[in-house]
This record gives sequence, C-alpha cells and structure tokens, in this order.
Amino acid sequence: MSMVGNSRQRHDGIDIGLKLFTFMVLAALYLPIVVLIVFSFNDNQVTTLPLRGFTLDWYRRVFSNEDMLKATYNSFKVGLFATAITLVVGTAAAFAIDRTDFPGKNVFRRLVLLPLVLPGIITGISMLNFFRVLGFTLSLETVILGHATALISIVVTQVYARLQRINRRIEEASSDLGAKPWQTFLYVTLPSIRTALFGSGLICFTLSFDEIPVTFFLTGRDNTLPMYIYSTLRKGITPEINAIGTIIVVASLAIIVLSVRLLQDEKR
Repeated sequence: MSMVGNSRQRHDGIDIGLKLFTFMVLAALYLPIVVLIVFSFNDNQVTTLPLRGFTLDWYRRVFSNEDMLKATYNSFKVGLFATAITLVVGTAAAFAIDRTDFPGKNVFRRLVLLPLVLPGIITGISMLNFFRVLGFTLSLETVILGHATALISIVVTQVYARLQRINRRIEEASSDLGAKPWQTFLYVTLPSIRTALFGSGLICFTLSFDEIPVTFFLTGRDNTLPMYIYSTLRKGITPEINAIGTIIVVASLAIIVLSVRLLQDEKR
C-alpha cells in the first residue's frame, strides 16, 4: 500500500509540476500582451506604474495620426499583394512538384525551402543587390516582391502536403465524365486544397504584415507599420504605440476566430 501511495504522490507531484510549468510558459507569452493592452488605456503619457486612470485618448490619436494610418495602409497593401503572389506562384510550384517529373526536381524542392530557413537580413540584402543590378527603384513594389520571395515556401509546403493526400481517382473520374482540365481543377481539386490555401495565405499575410528585416532593406520613402513603430520606438514607448499594438492583437484574434469557424463549417 505504501508503494502505491508513494507512486500516486509522485504522479500527483509530476502533474502539479507540469501544470505549473505550463502556467509559467503561458504567462511569459501572454503577460506582456496584457500589459500592452492595459497601458493603452492608461491616462499617462509615460508607460510606468502606477496607473492613473482610464482613457481612450491614445486611440483617438492613433486614428488622427496620418503618418501611422498611411503606414498601416501600406502594410495592408504589401501583405495582400505579397500573399496573392505567393498563393499563385506557390500553388503552381506545388502542382509542378506533385504532378510532373523534370530534371532537378529534388534540387528544386529543396531550393524552394531555402528562403524559409534563411535569416531575414540575408534575404533582404540579397534582394537589395538583385534589384540594384536590375536597376529597380526601391519602393513598396520591391517590398512586395521581397516578401513574396521570402514567404513562397510556406504555400508550397502546405499545398504540396495537401496534394499528397488527395484521392487522384476522383480527378480521373471527373475527366472520364467529360470534364475539361480547368473544370476538374475548379470543381474537384481546388475544393480539396482550399483549407491549405486559406491557412498558408493567412500565415503569409500575418508574417508579411509584421516583417521588418526584408522591409528595412527594400523599402523606399514609404513606411510600413512595423517600420514606423520601429522608428518611433527610438524616442521611447508612447501610448499611441500601445494603442496600435492592442488594435493589431484584437484584429489577429478576429482573424484566428474567423479561420477556425471557416474550417469548422468546411468539416460539416
């Protein structure tokens, strides 16, 4: 009985230790976000304790700050166009890897993953030299191309993995019934890879919106939101930064909830 009791006590101790460790990890991840949100409503221009009171003035300043609004617009523009490019090119590359045989296919599969493992600073410098050789002027367009190059491997890996699980007999049946190749793709293949496209596109947009190293080397006179925040932080953390950070957190949560709902609807 004593051995059983000691074993149960050790099991309970391990269980408590794991729960405590999990709580500490979650606290380390999310406590800074909670602090950010709390200070975005603090009636104090300095981000220090104690809290003085509740205010929405910092949010009003965010929406009246033309430079910040323009930077936010630029980030959305870059994110949307970069995501569109990665989805089109990445999906085509995934189909090429899955459906065709060509010389150097294995090398191509590995090279596609290279931008994903390279540090952003290396990608940024490489793209900067490439655009200079071609005579391109740095602008938001070069940032879009840089982000698309850096993130295309995400779409390729996600779509390729989904293509590997597709039952090819369904596509063959569609062709046997007289469907043209584009009809088979539109009505059979595309619905089968829809979740992979949506998930990889969401990841690409989020990473593009937050990207700093590649943007730093490829941007011209136009700022993106991360670059604007980075330049502003040189003067110190301001309540407006806390407010825009809170807005981004809320928007990210909304996107996550939307994606989960869409995936649940598709499973039904």
